[in-house]
Amino acid sequence: MKIECNRHKLTDAVTNVQRAVSTKSTNPALEGILLKAERNNIQLFGYDLDICITTTIDAAIREEGESIIPAKLFSEIIRKLPEDIINIDIDDKNIIYIKSGKVEYKIIGMPANDYPEIPAITSTDVIDIEGETLDSMIRQTIYAVSDNDIKPAHKGSLFEIENKTIRIVSVDGFRLAIRTENIEYSGEKTFIVPGKSLLEVTKLINENIKNISIIVSGRHIIFNIGVYSVISRLIEGEFMNYRSSIPTKHSTEVIVNTRRMINMIERMSLLLTDKMKSPIRCFIDSDMIKTSCNTPLGQAYDELETVLDGTPVEIGFNNKFLLDALRYSETDEVKLYFNGSLSPMVMKPTEGDSFLFLLLPMRLTR
Repeated sequence: MKIECNRHKLTDAVTNVQRAVSTKSTNPALEGILLKAERNNIQLFGYDLDICITTTIDAAIREEGESIIPAKLFSEIIRKLPEDIINIDIDDKNIIYIKSGKVEYKIIGMPANDYPEIPAITSTDVIDIEGETLDSMIRQTIYAVSDNDIKPAHKGSLFEIENKTIRIVSVDGFRLAIRTENIEYSGEKTFIVPGKSLLEVTKLINENIKNISIIVSGRHIIFNIGVYSVISRLIEGEFMNYRSSIPTKHSTEVIVNTRRMINMIERMSLLLTDKMKSPIRCFIDSDMIKTSCNTPLGQAYDELETVLDGTPVEIGFNNKFLLDALRYSETDEVKLYFNGSLSPMVMKPTEGDSFLFLLLPMRLTR
């Protein structure tokens, strides 16, 4: 293999593809990037058996070929090279020669045959969605994905597509996040995507990504994001019946300024640490939310004006979970719904129904 390419393009490609490379594996090939040179481009693959990131960049191909290059070392080398043009030669024994200006490297690669087979997705059924929309939907729900192995399905987000609507749902046993948008796709699909894969998808979305195409097969999904493709396994298993968890009635409704409430909860949180799980106590009465916190470090009190509709309520929350929901609402104001001190709180936008966040309360002690 003999190629010549732009260092900046190669650096960007390697940096993004490398995120899917395994850092510790019993298979050394998974710690490398598979590089294929043919026609007028280079194709790069990073794959850890769960997620694959691949992209293609232009290059002058003097001799076609393919090889596995150690990802971490390769990334560090090309970032330090002095010139804009890189020449890479790989011989029949997978010895890699890298040259830029007067700098030369000789490193050991591996044969491409050692690389595991990349999942093939042959479906032509494409779901198109705006890049900004998908990015927003993932960011507003990923925080509620579980990191617990007890129920593997909850380590991912549920995608429900029906009636030209896409819904993403995440749940971790303490909170529920739902995000809904309209799309042009008229089919019906339900699948679960690992949270790790969705995080990688968001890292590749930028303001230049106007449209993303999604293709789903029986066990895998592919997100085509500009010049990159993210191929991920899907999670098998049964997702919880989240609809049954959403309260159908409420006795208290308030509208709050999101930023002011975040600031208030952050002030209460100064007395809380990972070892101190005391709840933030919220008393909602007479158009006022009164918050307090009592820990071995001390006591705190604050209050916030609101618009109350219904009966007063006193309820406790985990400060981190409450802050997450408020921050990811990404709206100036939110509506909070309560049905007593032991039922979940529901958070929605003041207009429309683009999101629904649910948070279980913590039991208060007198």
